[in-house]
Amino acid sequence: MDPALSAVRLTVQEAIHTLSSSEDVGHILSTLGTLKRYLGGTEDPALPEKEEFTTIHFSAILRCLVSKLSPGWLELSPDGQLEQLWESFFLDGPPDQAFLVLMEAIESTAGPSFRLMKMARLLEIFLSKGRVAALMEEQCRPQTKPSFPLFQETLLSKVVGLPDRLGNSLQQDNLTQFLPQNYFPLLGQEVVEVLKAVVNFLQGGLDCSVSFVSRVLGKVCIQGRKKEILGVLVPQLTVLTQDSCLWQRVCWRLVEQVPDRAVEAVLTGLVEAAPRPEVLSRLLGNLVVKNKKAQFVMTRKLLFLQYQHTTPMLQSLLGYLAVDSQRRPLLIQVLKELLETWGNSSAVRHAPLEQQCYISKAILVCLAHLGEPELQDIQDELLASMMAGVKCRLDSSLPPVRRLGMIVAEVISSRIHPEGPPLKFQYEDDEMSREMLALATPGPAGACSSETGGPSLASVVTETPVETPEKTVDSDVPSVQPQGSDSELDSDDEFIPYDMSGDKELKSSKEPRYIRDCLEALTTSEDMERWEAALNVLEGLVYRSPEATREVSVELAKVLLHLEEKTCMAEFEQLRQRALVAVTVTDPEQVAKYLTTQFYGLNYSLRQRMDILDVLVLAAQALSRPRSLQRLSQHGPPGSGTLCAPALASSQPGNAATPDWQVVVEERIKSKTRRFSKGCPRRELTGGPNEFNSVAGYFFFPLLQHFDRPLVTFDLLGDDQLVLGRLAHTLASLMYLAVNTTVAVPMGKALLEFVWALRFHVDTYVRRGLLSAVSSVLLSVPTERLLGDLPDELLEARSWLADVAEKDVDEDCRELAMRALLLLERLRDKLLSISSP
Repeated sequence: MDPALSAVRLTVQEAIHTLSSSEDVGHILSTLGTLKRYLGGTEDPALPEKEEFTTIHFSAILRCLVSKLSPGWLELSPDGQLEQLWESFFLDGPPDQAFLVLMEAIESTAGPSFRLMKMARLLEIFLSKGRVAALMEEQCRPQTKPSFPLFQETLLSKVVGLPDRLGNSLQQDNLTQFLPQNYFPLLGQEVVEVLKAVVNFLQGGLDCSVSFVSRVLGKVCIQGRKKEILGVLVPQLTVLTQDSCLWQRVCWRLVEQVPDRAVEAVLTGLVEAAPRPEVLSRLLGNLVVKNKKAQFVMTRKLLFLQYQHTTPMLQSLLGYLAVDSQRRPLLIQVLKELLETWGNSSAVRHAPLEQQCYISKAILVCLAHLGEPELQDIQDELLASMMAGVKCRLDSSLPPVRRLGMIVAEVISSRIHPEGPPLKFQYEDDEMSREMLALATPGPAGACSSETGGPSLASVVTETPVETPEKTVDSDVPSVQPQGSDSELDSDDEFIPYDMSGDKELKSSKEPRYIRDCLEALTTSEDMERWEAALNVLEGLVYRSPEATREVSVELAKVLLHLEEKTCMAEFEQLRQRALVAVTVTDPEQVAKYLTTQFYGLNYSLRQRMDILDVLVLAAQALSRPRSLQRLSQHGPPGSGTLCAPALASSQPGNAATPDWQVVVEERIKSKTRRFSKGCPRRELTGGPNEFNSVAGYFFFPLLQHFDRPLVTFDLLGDDQLVLGRLAHTLASLMYLAVNTTVAVPMGKALLEFVWALRFHVDTYVRRGLLSAVSSVLLSVPTERLLGDLPDELLEARSWLADVAEKDVDEDCRELAMRALLLLERLRDKLLSISSP
């Protein structure tokens, strides 16, 4: 054995003995000074001796120093020289061994103590001095000695898990530096410093590896702290890679060496943190082409299996695929797969609305990045997918789903057939529609379009004809008139416009005054003014002449149900519906029998069947209210009457029914009376029976009789699921309006059987109606009758509701199920409180 190495071992053994047993501060300081020179003191020892000490004996010395740490031992040197020399061994020695010994000492110390807090403060200083960066930098340098995978794994685990380990050890005494929100940004800054050192090594011609840093980054992202570390790392790398190819290659290598199990977490964090596709391209390079796991994450998982990401992240991801020519084939493949999913009827029925919106946005962003030659190559596939997707979306019962189909179809059609007539749909112009259409237009950066030579795609949303310069000047620039011209003298801007808001249109024909006259005008009259006048006054005549209405109620309902608009009449649909509601309220039994029979009749459109359901609900709502409220609302649609206005009108001064002298007296009394508050005069409501009680069965039970019997033109359990959903909502409303009625219990039992038969329906709108129906039963049927007559149905409904609340793909369905479960819990608590003594 080398004598020099033997001397080092002998020196270390004597030092450990002295530190363990001696109380002489001078002897202790001398011993520590002798050991300190092996770390680079005043007398630099030979390289083999230094390597022998730092590799084999340094950890033993540190553990000996930790074991001696106590207030009495540090007070042996009142001037603090011993404490300072003690700390220097941890801060100046090999950082990996010092870090591991510190972590080992903190985790092995039980309970709050001087030693624990002293070691924690020393670790805080260790972090603030950049020793973690030195630790990782040491692992990046070429290893001249055999590496130990277990040592690196232990080091990696303690570096990444430091906040959790310190939190467990320090408990309430934990330091702010060790909190995750503070530690991981610090770790991100240390990673930047390590990468700077790596770049310097490479510029100096030295070989190095970033494998350990990649593992640190991957482990942090797996633990869910990607925002903290990448929030510091990405902005600095964005600047450093802007003008340096070397920095770009280092970043590419950093991501390439991330372990497979951490690839998804790292890539997701980078896509979220990268502000633009160009930045993402500089950080990742062609990783998506080289690495199959990265390709799966970027082109499948982030687009098809996840949908919680933001629109800017989606634009960065797809823009990254479009920036480079080697990645553009993947963009085309992604567009094909997106359209295949978009056109899948099963996906439309079962996927949440948020996911469908996410996929639709991805399609529009892909179209914005592709040029005309690329789209022409896949024109047939695009057209086939578009037709399939539009068909299944227009058949959906949810308006947002139909709107998504219309918008995407318009954009695809305008891209694959720019020269043909544009495909246009009518849909609501809301925020979502504007956002979707804006995504179809590419951003100002022209990196992706310059490679393919494609023209500008600004004409995706709207196609504006190009005007000649002469036409533009003539149409857009107003002609300049000379001063003092006749145009200024003839201007009438200074005149005040005459108020014509109270003017009424003069009509040659008089309004009908009788029900039969209205019926005749609506069926046989060729005079359009008389036809419009009859429809305008019909509702009021029905309420004023109930006896005459009952004589022709069914015939009048039939005419209104089949009535078609003959003129461009304002509010035609509202007037027709209000008149039909008035007829149903006036003669509920006969008209309800007729309407419920016609609901399952032949040769009716879906619109007419849904009109029947709407009228039944509005009429039931009017009948279930007190009679006084019905009289007050006869001059408007059901539910729109107020209590304040009629009472106020009867007490206004100048009323024809009030003498002039009485008005004067009332005015004097009011002027002499001091009032602290003056609200709207109220009229006492007279009580009365619920008129819906006696006719609820005519509204409800016929609708349940034939829902499972398909007709030639009407199949509720087949393609007409929109009407089935409306039927479920209608039955729920009728059940809710039948509260406190004698027929509520059989209605609830029948409705629960209806729900149980359709509980696994694939359409979201139908499931929402069924869940609303369950809540209506729980609200309308008395608690005692529910638990007495429907115990089995409630048990089955409870298990189904729990399953829906946990697993249903639609958020509204989950919320409705939770509400129904809460109602069940309240009913149970109410019953227990009643039964308890």
